[in-house]
Amino acid sequence: MSEESQEPTTSPYAPVSADDPLFGEITVELDHAEGSLAVHGGAALPRVEMHRAAGTPLETHVPIGTRDPERLTMTVDGTPVPLRPAKGFLTRRSYRVDTGPDERGTRYRLIPSGVETSRLLRDGRPLAEFTSAGDGRVTVEWRPDAAPEPADAALGHALAAAFGTGAEPMWRLTLDAVLELLP
Repeated sequence: MSEESQEPTTSPYAPVSADDPLFGEITVELDHAEGSLAVHGGAALPRVEMHRAAGTPLETHVPIGTRDPERLTMTVDGTPVPLRPAKGFLTRRSYRVDTGPDERGTRYRLIPSGVETSRLLRDGRPLAEFTSAGDGRVTVEWRPDAAPEPADAALGHALAAAFGTGAEPMWRLTLDAVLELLP
């Protein structure tokens, strides 16, 4: 199927705003067709941008359009930050997305924790549960003991919007993979 005939997972491009319980209004601008994402909010929130390389084959089940780390770039307030999404196949862990280290030496991981949710970790410490169906809308529930920073919110919203959240349990992913092999 050609790129032009594939349906995007999102409606036509439109910014979406969410009210983060700790950081106020956060805007997510996800353009699936163009392969771009921008997350921004109040003055303290750093701007996070992601871009899919031109000519990258479009994966319709990934909001940003690909999980290939060679075809994606990310910046936080204009500074490049390494972005490493795993391929996503038979285990929830295979759908993780790692970033960093950033200029502060901080590393983040967004990893599925349920069918619809993913947990955000900063340097291995759990911060929040994010939910996003891939349409740019993101909700978050911060852990009471997390003490999140504005960069945590910006990156969490960006990763959840760009890659979606959640994954089926391993037994279900394995069964689906086997069923696809049958005639």
